[in-house]
Amino acid sequence: MAGNERFVTRRITSDAQDLAILKQNNAEKQEPFAAVLSCADSRVPVELVFDQTIGHIFVTRVAGNVATSEIIASLEYVAAVLGTKVILLMGHAGCGAVKATIQGAEVPGQISALYPHIQPAVDQAGTNLDAATKANAKIQAALLAESSTVIKGLVKERKLKVAAAYYDLATGSVTLLN
Repeated sequence: MAGNERFVTRRITSDAQDLAILKQNNAEKQEPFAAVLSCADSRVPVELVFDQTIGHIFVTRVAGNVATSEIIASLEYVAAVLGTKVILLMGHAGCGAVKATIQGAEVPGQISALYPHIQPAVDQAGTNLDAATKANAKIQAALLAESSTVIKGLVKERKLKVAAAYYDLATGSVTLLN
Protein backbone atom coordinates (compact mmCIF):
# COMPACT_ATOMS: atom_id res chain seq x y z
CA MET A 1 0.00 0.00 0.00
CA ALA A 2 2.98 2.32 0.56
CA GLY A 3 3.95 1.69 -3.06
CA ASN A 4 0.45 2.61 -4.22
CA GLU A 5 0.71 5.85 -2.24
CA ARG A 6 3.97 6.66 -4.05
CA PHE A 7 2.26 5.88 -7.40
CA VAL A 8 -0.75 8.10 -6.64
CA THR A 9 1.46 11.01 -5.52
CA ARG A 10 3.84 10.53 -8.46
CA ARG A 11 6.85 9.77 -6.25
CA ILE A 12 7.68 6.30 -7.59
CA THR A 13 11.02 4.80 -6.69
CA SER A 14 11.03 1.55 -8.67
CA ASP A 15 12.41 3.19 -11.80
CA ALA A 16 15.49 4.34 -9.93
CA GLN A 17 16.66 0.78 -9.29
CA ASP A 18 19.37 -0.55 -11.57
CA LEU A 19 17.58 -2.96 -13.93
CA ALA A 20 20.78 -4.88 -14.64
CA ILE A 21 21.18 -5.67 -10.94
CA LEU A 22 17.50 -6.55 -10.63
CA LYS A 23 17.70 -8.92 -13.60
CA GLN A 24 20.87 -10.53 -12.24
CA ASN A 25 19.34 -11.05 -8.79
CA ASN A 26 16.22 -12.60 -10.26
CA ALA A 27 17.71 -14.71 -13.07
CA GLU A 28 18.13 -17.83 -10.94
CA LYS A 29 15.23 -17.45 -8.49
CA GLN A 30 12.22 -15.40 -7.61
CA GLU A 31 11.15 -14.27 -4.16
CA PRO A 32 8.03 -12.15 -4.56
CA PHE A 33 6.71 -10.78 -1.28
CA ALA A 34 3.17 -10.52 -2.67
CA ALA A 35 0.93 -11.97 -5.35
CA VAL A 36 -1.90 -10.15 -7.10
CA LEU A 37 -4.80 -11.58 -9.05
CA SER A 38 -5.90 -8.72 -11.23
CA CYS A 39 -8.08 -8.19 -14.25
CA ALA A 40 -6.43 -8.54 -17.65
CA ASP A 41 -7.48 -4.95 -18.42
CA SER A 42 -4.56 -3.05 -19.93
CA ARG A 43 -5.29 -0.06 -17.68
CA VAL A 44 -4.33 -2.04 -14.57
CA PRO A 45 -0.51 -2.25 -14.57
CA VAL A 46 -0.03 -3.99 -11.22
CA GLU A 47 3.72 -3.42 -10.79
CA LEU A 48 3.35 0.30 -11.56
CA VAL A 49 0.29 0.71 -9.34
CA PHE A 50 2.27 -0.61 -6.37
CA ASP A 51 5.59 0.98 -7.40
CA GLN A 52 7.36 -2.36 -7.60
CA THR A 53 9.81 -3.79 -10.08
CA ILE A 54 11.16 -7.11 -11.36
CA GLY A 55 10.69 -10.03 -8.98
CA HIS A 56 8.71 -8.28 -6.24
CA ILE A 57 5.12 -9.14 -7.19
CA PHE A 58 3.83 -12.39 -8.70
CA VAL A 59 1.00 -11.26 -10.98
CA THR A 60 -1.80 -13.39 -12.39
CA ARG A 61 -4.28 -11.73 -14.71
CA VAL A 62 -7.59 -12.82 -16.17
CA ALA A 63 -10.63 -10.84 -17.25
CA GLY A 64 -12.85 -10.24 -14.24
CA ASN A 65 -10.07 -11.31 -11.85
CA VAL A 66 -11.78 -14.67 -11.36
CA ALA A 67 -10.23 -17.50 -9.37
CA THR A 68 -10.33 -20.33 -11.91
CA SER A 69 -8.50 -23.60 -11.28
CA GLU A 70 -5.52 -22.50 -13.41
CA ILE A 71 -5.23 -19.21 -11.52
CA ILE A 72 -5.60 -20.99 -8.18
CA ALA A 73 -2.81 -23.41 -9.17
CA SER A 74 -0.50 -20.48 -9.94
CA LEU A 75 -1.32 -18.81 -6.62
CA GLU A 76 -0.81 -22.07 -4.73
CA TYR A 77 2.66 -22.24 -6.27
CA VAL A 78 3.59 -18.72 -5.24
CA ALA A 79 2.31 -19.29 -1.71
CA ALA A 80 3.55 -22.82 -1.05
CA VAL A 81 6.79 -22.87 -3.05
CA LEU A 82 7.91 -19.24 -3.20
CA GLY A 83 6.66 -18.26 0.25
CA THR A 84 4.66 -15.17 -0.62
CA LYS A 85 3.03 -13.66 2.46
CA VAL A 86 -0.03 -11.99 0.88
CA ILE A 87 -2.33 -12.57 -2.08
CA LEU A 88 -4.43 -9.60 -3.19
CA LEU A 89 -7.52 -10.04 -5.37
CA MET A 90 -7.92 -6.68 -7.11
CA GLY A 91 -10.98 -5.50 -9.00
CA HIS A 92 -11.02 -2.15 -10.79
CA ALA A 93 -13.31 0.67 -11.86
CA GLY A 94 -14.99 0.21 -15.20
CA CYS A 95 -14.42 -3.56 -15.38
CA GLY A 96 -15.73 -4.76 -18.74
CA ALA A 97 -16.16 -8.36 -17.58
CA VAL A 98 -18.36 -7.34 -14.66
CA LYS A 99 -20.28 -4.90 -16.88
CA ALA A 100 -20.86 -7.64 -19.47
CA THR A 101 -22.10 -10.01 -16.76
CA ILE A 102 -24.52 -7.36 -15.48
CA GLN A 103 -25.85 -6.83 -19.02
CA GLY A 104 -25.98 -10.57 -19.72
CA ALA A 105 -25.98 -9.95 -23.44
CA GLU A 106 -24.98 -12.56 -25.97
CA VAL A 107 -21.30 -12.21 -26.88
CA PRO A 108 -19.06 -13.93 -29.44
CA GLY A 109 -16.72 -16.80 -28.75
CA GLN A 110 -15.97 -17.86 -25.19
CA ILE A 111 -16.33 -14.45 -23.53
CA SER A 112 -19.51 -15.54 -21.75
CA ALA A 113 -17.54 -18.30 -19.98
CA LEU A 114 -16.66 -15.59 -17.45
CA TYR A 115 -20.30 -14.89 -16.56
CA PRO A 116 -20.87 -17.81 -14.15
CA HIS A 117 -17.79 -16.82 -12.14
CA ILE A 118 -18.92 -13.20 -11.81
CA GLN A 119 -22.72 -13.71 -11.53
CA PRO A 120 -22.65 -14.30 -7.72
CA ALA A 121 -21.30 -10.76 -7.29
CA VAL A 122 -24.04 -9.31 -9.48
CA ASP A 123 -26.63 -11.34 -7.55
CA GLN A 124 -25.23 -9.96 -4.30
CA ALA A 125 -24.60 -6.32 -5.27
CA GLY A 126 -27.10 -5.65 -8.05
CA THR A 127 -26.50 -3.72 -11.24
CA ASN A 128 -24.27 -0.96 -9.82
CA LEU A 129 -20.95 -1.58 -11.59
CA ASP A 130 -18.68 -0.42 -8.75
CA ALA A 131 -20.64 -2.34 -6.11
CA ALA A 132 -20.65 -5.52 -8.23
CA THR A 133 -16.92 -5.17 -8.97
CA LYS A 134 -16.10 -4.79 -5.29
CA ALA A 135 -18.36 -7.72 -4.40
CA ASN A 136 -16.64 -9.79 -7.07
CA ALA A 137 -13.19 -9.07 -5.62
CA LYS A 138 -14.40 -10.10 -2.15
CA ILE A 139 -16.12 -13.24 -3.44
CA GLN A 140 -13.07 -14.30 -5.46
CA ALA A 141 -10.79 -13.72 -2.43
CA ALA A 142 -13.08 -15.85 -0.25
CA LEU A 143 -13.30 -18.53 -2.95
CA LEU A 144 -9.52 -18.66 -3.23
CA ALA A 145 -9.04 -18.86 0.54
CA GLU A 146 -11.66 -21.61 0.92
CA SER A 147 -11.39 -23.73 -2.24
CA SER A 148 -7.64 -24.25 -2.18
CA THR A 149 -6.50 -26.63 0.53
CA VAL A 150 -2.97 -25.27 0.12
CA ILE A 151 -3.96 -21.63 0.57
CA LYS A 152 -6.55 -22.41 3.26
CA GLY A 153 -3.89 -24.25 5.27
CA LEU A 154 -1.37 -21.41 4.98
CA VAL A 155 -4.00 -18.87 6.01
CA LYS A 156 -4.97 -21.03 9.00
CA GLU A 157 -1.30 -21.25 10.01
CA ARG A 158 -1.07 -17.42 9.67
CA LYS A 159 1.66 -17.75 7.05
CA LEU A 160 -0.46 -16.13 4.34
CA LYS A 161 -3.08 -13.41 4.12
CA VAL A 162 -5.68 -13.21 1.35
CA ALA A 163 -7.31 -9.83 0.83
CA ALA A 164 -9.55 -8.04 -1.66
CA ALA A 165 -9.01 -4.57 -3.10
CA TYR A 166 -10.43 -2.09 -5.59
CA TYR A 167 -8.36 0.01 -8.00
CA ASP A 168 -9.76 3.39 -9.05
CA LEU A 169 -8.62 4.07 -12.62
CA ALA A 170 -9.17 7.82 -12.33
CA THR A 171 -7.14 8.42 -9.16
CA GLY A 172 -4.76 5.44 -9.24
CA SER A 173 -5.69 4.66 -5.65
CA VAL A 174 -6.12 1.11 -4.33
CA THR A 175 -8.54 0.57 -1.46
CA LEU A 176 -8.55 -2.59 0.66
CA LEU A 177 -12.03 -4.13 0.90
CA ASN A 178 -11.77 -6.61 3.79
